[in-house]
Amino acid sequence: MEDLANAAIRKALDLGADYVEARIQTDVENTYTMKNGVPDSFQIARMFGIGVRVLVDGALSFASTDRLTIQEAKQTAENAYNMAKSSSHLVKNPVKLSAEKTIVKEWETKATNPPENVSPEEKFDLLADIERALSPNEVRVELPSRYLTLSHDMQEKFYSNSEGTRIRGKVPRISLWFFLTGSKPSKGTLQRWMHVGESGGWEAVKEWDPPRLVSDEAKVLGRVLEEGVAPPKGEIDLVLGSEVVGIICHESCGHPQEADRILGREAAQAGESYLQPNNIGMRIGSDHVTVVDDPTLPKSFGHYLYDDEGVQARERVLIDKGVVASFLQNRETAAELGVASNGAARAVAYSREPMIRMANTYMKPGDFNSDELFEGMKSGVYIKTFMEWNIDDKRFNQRYVGLEAYLIQDGEMGKPVRNPTLELTTPTLYGSVDAVSKNLDFQAATCGKGDPQQGAPVWTGGPEIRVRHLRLGGGPQT
Repeated sequence: MEDLANAAIRKALDLGADYVEARIQTDVENTYTMKNGVPDSFQIARMFGIGVRVLVDGALSFASTDRLTIQEAKQTAENAYNMAKSSSHLVKNPVKLSAEKTIVKEWETKATNPPENVSPEEKFDLLADIERALSPNEVRVELPSRYLTLSHDMQEKFYSNSEGTRIRGKVPRISLWFFLTGSKPSKGTLQRWMHVGESGGWEAVKEWDPPRLVSDEAKVLGRVLEEGVAPPKGEIDLVLGSEVVGIICHESCGHPQEADRILGREAAQAGESYLQPNNIGMRIGSDHVTVVDDPTLPKSFGHYLYDDEGVQARERVLIDKGVVASFLQNRETAAELGVASNGAARAVAYSREPMIRMANTYMKPGDFNSDELFEGMKSGVYIKTFMEWNIDDKRFNQRYVGLEAYLIQDGEMGKPVRNPTLELTTPTLYGSVDAVSKNLDFQAATCGKGDPQQGAPVWTGGPEIRVRHLRLGGGPQT
């Protein structure tokens, strides 16, 4: 791999490039699927190739190939150089890269029990165990549609650039995704999807206890369908569960604080941001709100120690006690904004150019026990999980529809609430937080961005939070 990368870098430099980087990446993914109790597919996908990025006279370009020979590596570098050179006279704002430390490192996340050591039969047996746990006698609800997917992948990268950085990295990931449709006569239908995942091996699956996990979620569908009542009207207090807090932090903090969005680079591909470059220091929430993005979390689905521009990963504080503290940066946006990169450049395959991405975005825990969040709530709703969400292009106006939710009366949890709907703005949401629990939980997700689309593995999460004086909509729909 080093020989291929070196050949590409030397070729581009010989042609006159100002900067060159080469990334050789291997992704091997195994996927096992069961639909309505029937094994549907077993797929093995393998991608292996080299991507080369070149800076010439302020123009940055990218080329890739899956033909791994010295000659092909050189040709790919030449292709990238020619594209940059031919477009450089059109560049109005020349691309610059922030100055970063030269790094020579190797890192690896190890799996205690590598998934490839577990037979395909055992993996399908696990899906069959989940299916048995979903029988109507067990979960007390009809499930006309059941979609189960177990997947694991190994990602290996070798990164090298013309500044002397050389990094080898290796991370295995494993995940379970399911989608259930629950139905009760005269009560209508509800759907539940959930994604759990970690970096690591088969040992994670044992900890999840998938049959119990999925059947518990199915039982919730039945209870909400059978007993769910309309949410209370008017302004009330709410407690939002970790899953809801996680999607809020991801969508209304992580995305709008990607510097490429803020600078308008992603407007046509992934959206814009309500923030401007000079909004560092602007208050957006209460003192209880601190949101971070941290790729270094052990076992996390979005785990990495060095990004795809050779910058060391670290925790990025995005909102600090209610104040916008930083943006997610790559070397290009960091140079434009006069700061250092904070290691947010990621590419999901050799054939994709690195762009600014989240890793594990979550709200920091607070000082309250969970029970304390409900104390003093005369009338309110606890929204534990969500069924759907929507957010506008600038990440300012948003809508969340709860799935598992309960009435709170005089601090006690009561009947399930059907389809509670929260519609509000980002400042209103963060500004309404007056208490945050000590708990911290995460959910796996695949974050989409870019064109061609890049689906990056991430964690979303946080503690439970209490928000005051917000208006709910929604209600039973059959």
